[in-house]
Amino acid sequence: MGKADGSLFDRMAWRRELRRWQRLAQAAPDLGLDRLRQTRRTARALRAELDRVIFAADARLSLPRIGSSGFQVPKGSDWTWRPDLWRGPLPVQGIAAAPAKAVLSPEVTLFHDCARSELTLRQIRNTRAEDLAPFGLRMDVFAFDGSFLSLAIDLPPEAVAGLRRRHLIRLEPIVELEKPLEIFARLNIKHGPNTEQLVRELPLHESDRVVEFDLAYSNLNEKRVEKMWLDLIFEGPEMNQVVLRDLTFSRSLRAEL
Repeated sequence: MGKADGSLFDRMAWRRELRRWQRLAQAAPDLGLDRLRQTRRTARALRAELDRVIFAADARLSLPRIGSSGFQVPKGSDWTWRPDLWRGPLPVQGIAAAPAKAVLSPEVTLFHDCARSELTLRQIRNTRAEDLAPFGLRMDVFAFDGSFLSLAIDLPPEAVAGLRRRHLIRLEPIVELEKPLEIFARLNIKHGPNTEQLVRELPLHESDRVVEFDLAYSNLNEKRVEKMWLDLIFEGPEMNQVVLRDLTFSRSLRAEL
């Protein structure tokens, strides 16, 4: 009985709150400026929490499931991750004439040095039966007069928690190209004043497109690790369309010999 009563009271409280905001919306054009500023602050705070609820609800109710972080990983992985751009809808889903530094999400930023940008970016919905990621990223490049084009992905703090030189960092991208293109993945690990960099070319012409970074080949100071990020570097991208259907990371310990 307690649960039923709680549900009823929740619905009644929600209806009262909804009616209150409906009245405020109707009165907003005539409110005094002080009251209007206070109402706007409250509305913005409420909207932030509502956006969190909507994101969580979308994550459970859509197919492919929005918010999904599940994918196949090596046995024994101690950390796995799919960036939010490939998990949930962005507030702004497209950018035309992308600037030299285009922030797509808190984790993903595009960099280039074109004098005149003819790059467009758009988050797309993955609908193929084989897609595990709910969303993908499409990049259209027309004329390109710059010397570099890269996509930087900031890895979360969990990626470097307890990081050791025995670790393997695994990157698994699903990429579609309009025409052949070289893409390099550069893993950057900041430790103290130094930054380790490991570079691998994506094996786009192979069925298994997995890239692994073996930290045993680095000079990593395990006691001073601060952060880690990945750069995807596109070589000669002009007149091409690149679709990143998925981008996933995992971490595992190399077996002792």
